[in-house]
Amino acid sequence: MSLPIRVLIVDDSAFIRHTVTKYLEAETDITVVGNAHDGLEALTQIKAYKPDVVVLDVEMPRMDGLTALKQIMLECPTPVIMLSGLTKAGARTTIQALMRGAVDFVTKPTSRLDIHVVIDELKEKIKSAVGIHSAIMRLPELVSTLPPAKRGQQLLQKGDTLIVIGTSTGGPRALQQVFADLPGSLQAGVLVVQHMPAGFTRSLAQRLNELSALTVQEAAEGDRLARGLALMAPGDFHLRLRSARQVTLDNGPRRNHVRPSVNVSMESAVEYYGANTIGVVLTGMGSDGTDGAKLIKEVGGKIIAEHASTSVVYGMPESVVRAGLADRIVPLPQVGAAIVELLGL
Repeated sequence: MSLPIRVLIVDDSAFIRHTVTKYLEAETDITVVGNAHDGLEALTQIKAYKPDVVVLDVEMPRMDGLTALKQIMLECPTPVIMLSGLTKAGARTTIQALMRGAVDFVTKPTSRLDIHVVIDELKEKIKSAVGIHSAIMRLPELVSTLPPAKRGQQLLQKGDTLIVIGTSTGGPRALQQVFADLPGSLQAGVLVVQHMPAGFTRSLAQRLNELSALTVQEAAEGDRLARGLALMAPGDFHLRLRSARQVTLDNGPRRNHVRPSVNVSMESAVEYYGANTIGVVLTGMGSDGTDGAKLIKEVGGKIIAEHASTSVVYGMPESVVRAGLADRIVPLPQVGAAIVELLGL
């Protein structure tokens, strides 16, 4: 039998520490090796207990989650899952944490009825985080000292390309690299699907917009597609095309257990753009994006998949690769260049 996954819980709330510990300890393949009430105590316990995964609160006294995360990545790289509140400030801080090396996050329960749902999600993410290579966790966060110059937007023209980028676990970090590498002169529209709950995608889009020469924004009903504009699916909404130049949102059935779904956006893109569709599948659990990639390939479009060497979780891109659908299989720092190459820029 394999050894249990060793987990450290870090939260300033004694109730949260007790509750999370109680439910995780009920799992035969997880053991909680320690509890810390702030970042300083967490650093000491990580060095002493060497956990496989750290569950880290965002807001704490003495040393908050962001500061603690930075020190963890410098001193003792360990997979970290953030515990996030649902406030706007909590969402912004969580996005920063994901871009600084945290593997994933779960939102804190807002009532006793939510506890089981949150714990089940946390268990799944703990198990997927084990064994993530420290080199991936320590990829630097990109910092924009001056906002990139944005070009004026022009509606997509007949013959233009639509790019659909899909990702899940590890996605915020991957997206920041891709969008930092794409030129403002991109003669294409972009749709982005990141598996993320409502309340977080707007903060992610704002952060990507600060780093990119493209304009990145959370999609709203009726938004128009334009060259150099990237529209991100809001959490809990599928992002589709209403026409060749306009998007629509819906909260229809989940696909592959997720909403938004990469498959939904890719399939909708093919309906209007056909062979002028490029699908990009980045790090993430599961297989969302494979059905959409298959349809893109059938009409003559192109597919880029992230290489295993840089994927936080090699699930979604692996599914595409195993299906024989990828035209390019490249590590994350080369994804932007691969997109530009396929566009013929």
